[in-house]
Amino acid sequence: MPLPAGYRWRAAGEIESREESFGGIGAAVIVAVFGILAILVLEFRRFRTTLVVASVIPLGVVGGVLALWAAGYTLSFTAMIGFVALVGIEIKTSILLVDFTDQLRREGVPLDEAIQRAGEIRFVPIVLTAITAIGGLLPARLVTPVLYKLLATETVDDEVATFMADPVPA
Repeated sequence: MPLPAGYRWRAAGEIESREESFGGIGAAVIVAVFGILAILVLEFRRFRTTLVVASVIPLGVVGGVLALWAAGYTLSFTAMIGFVALVGIEIKTSILLVDFTDQLRREGVPLDEAIQRAGEIRFVPIVLTAITAIGGLLPARLVTPVLYKLLATETVDDEVATFMADPVPA
């Protein structure tokens, strides 16, 4: 249907609000990712180790998006704040494992054995981190206001899924 002269179509309502909320988030995400990588390179002094630690970021984001989708929510600014928390928790867990594996490797332990021992020894701290995150955000996940649910949904659901998927050390 042609519009009269001087009129045009434009997105409004929820679409307009979403564009306003996410206006500059792309640049902020890129800066944040490079900032995280820079800090990890400074900590580990090796780019390969940094990539191993940072490899959890895409997995966490996919898990968070799937959790939002399964709960019937859309990606919003509040959910993005939850993603920041999720990525922080997952990087902390990854640092615990990789750092201890590197420490064992410096002591002369073979790679496969170092990975297995790091998983066994760091299992309890990782589980406690996951339980703390779940316990802290579960009330927000269960309350009625959608604002709080969005903040906690992907973090809690992804932590629960990760916790259930991690193999228990023998």
